[in-house]
Amino acid sequence: MSRKIFITGTGTDIGKTYVSGLVVKKIHDVGFRSAYYKAAMSGNVRAPDGSLIPGDAAVVKKMSQTPEPLPDMCPYVYEHAYSPHLASRIEGNPVEFGKVHEGLQKLELQGWDFITMEGSGGITCPLSFDSGELYLDEMVKKLGLTSIIVADAGLGTINYVVLTVNYMKDKGLSVAGIIYNHCHKGSAFEDDNIFMCTHLTGVPEIARVSDGDTSLDCDAAKLMDLYRE
Repeated sequence: MSRKIFITGTGTDIGKTYVSGLVVKKIHDVGFRSAYYKAAMSGNVRAPDGSLIPGDAAVVKKMSQTPEPLPDMCPYVYEHAYSPHLASRIEGNPVEFGKVHEGLQKLELQGWDFITMEGSGGITCPLSFDSGELYLDEMVKKLGLTSIIVADAGLGTINYVVLTVNYMKDKGLSVAGIIYNHCHKGSAFEDDNIFMCTHLTGVPEIARVSDGDTSLDCDAAKLMDLYRE
């Protein structure tokens, strides 16, 4: 059975896709079948034939070199760069939990060893509203996934991390650890931010990522141990 994990962030444009690519690559590089999945992607461009290209999936596929087919990576692809609930209101095809679940089950049936599922925006992101309310945290709980949080290492992150962790704990969601993005080696300021985040939340640091990194600086076995069936 596939082992899975969910990657969320303390906000939009925090670097979840970039970090997801590094995570998928880390597992792929040590010889396991490593897949990527995202329920809904917004802000995508069209191919010459008019079809929408799932941009985040394309980035992860290029970074990780996973052989996973691009169409299997995301069931809902939108052109407008809005929250999925609003993009689907404009374009149609609202997110339905059943279809998201089916796509994840398809990957499991294909025999992927590890599946890394990325969220849209932050953990409270609305996926659907008009045809029935569905929020990201509800989807994660229904799928029974534990999570990794991606956070910026810089100014303001203590507040964002504590709020995100406490919200997720209040919703009964499991948080396995935090990956800090946009790090600068030797920064005492960022070191203290990360120390305070760990102290205030009890959630361990998994890795630190600097801009331009092409690999995740952590032990692959320890990373894979965070995934659950």
